[in-house]
Amino acid sequence: MQNFFGKIIIAFKDPVLRKRIGFTIGALIVFRLLATIPIPSVNPATLAQLLTTSQFFGFLNIFSGGGLSNLSIVMLGVGPFITASIIIQVFTMVFPKWKALMHEEGEAGRLKLSQYSRLLAAPLAILQGIGYIVLFQSQNVIPHLAPFAYALTLIVIAAGSMLLMWIGELISEFGIGNGVSLIIFAGIISRLPISIVQNYQKLVASGFANLPFYIFVLALAILAVAGVIYVTEAERSVPVTYAKQVRGNKVYGGASTYIPLRLNQSGVIPIIFALSILLFPQIIFNALAKWAAHPSLAAWSQSAAVLLTPPSWIYGALYFVMVVLFTYFYTAVTFDPQMISENLQRSGAFIPGVRPGEHTRDHLGNIVTRITLIGALFLGFVAILPLIIQAFSPDNTQSFAVGGTALLIVVSVMLDLLKKIDAQVAMREY
Repeated sequence: MQNFFGKIIIAFKDPVLRKRIGFTIGALIVFRLLATIPIPSVNPATLAQLLTTSQFFGFLNIFSGGGLSNLSIVMLGVGPFITASIIIQVFTMVFPKWKALMHEEGEAGRLKLSQYSRLLAAPLAILQGIGYIVLFQSQNVIPHLAPFAYALTLIVIAAGSMLLMWIGELISEFGIGNGVSLIIFAGIISRLPISIVQNYQKLVASGFANLPFYIFVLALAILAVAGVIYVTEAERSVPVTYAKQVRGNKVYGGASTYIPLRLNQSGVIPIIFALSILLFPQIIFNALAKWAAHPSLAAWSQSAAVLLTPPSWIYGALYFVMVVLFTYFYTAVTFDPQMISENLQRSGAFIPGVRPGEHTRDHLGNIVTRITLIGALFLGFVAILPLIIQAFSPDNTQSFAVGGTALLIVVSVMLDLLKKIDAQVAMREY
């Protein structure tokens, strides 16, 4: 702990690091100021009720960086850029030329892919802006707009998303950490004081009768954060030895190293995938229940929507299973034991006790399958933790920000930020 605070002091004493940290803080303040500027003709009461009762809009609010909470000009957040990045990443897995661009051209190839993501984010921002306007008009949050007002609102919304993307790029270049991740992080943290005040008001209203439950939730939150840190940082080290080569009178090679296989290689992506799929039928059934002409169809759709809406146990079970399955799926897509085996064989390296080639591939695949099970089960538990707390809550509160996507994002961003500060300090110490 003393070493940690010592590095923080060094970071603030160094003029270059102090400037980078100050730039990051200033950029995030600009983002939060933009998030307070709403688009015209918003119904605040209807919007607040919608964000409180609908998990779908709460999920969208997380990835907008909190800009959706008052329909600000940056209500799309960095969502279009994240979607574009995921699409480009999928293309690199599907198309060999894109894969070669990423693996063979190194940093230059990654810069090209980043540029493609930026270009793709612009049309996606327009499409998402149209979807948001139609969606909020159907919920009576904003009125039906005239063509000119509609086009102007759409341009403002799309431009706000592009502005946030630019601010994120500036943070990555001139500040500390990943700019896009820090924008999402700032939006999540900005909601924390409101959540604390709401829970305190509920505690006072109950005459502090629910104080033991709140203490238990606080302890559980601390354990959840510790667990996320442990699982995020945990890795299985696979030893690798390089064969000795004799050239003239000298012997080269013979060094030993290891391949770090992370316990959770997929991060928060499986939770995002699972939520997206589970939220889609909710929207369909709610729409059928509202607009179906036949009473039986409307009643059946309403029942199905209730079963697929939290805190239903069926929803929680489906959520858990889908997070586990998507963890395996995403790990299988991103981790290629065949490529690692071929690279080891080309460089004259081998895993002790394992033959090169197919045996190495199968060995790495078996290890990843075993450790992914632990990571997948933990991700599933963290995802449904808010549902468990809500089910046992005395006042059925939904305002506890424990577990789920927000917790994983906050912890991951903080760990990445601390590592980058530590690396900058270590570089200046040497």
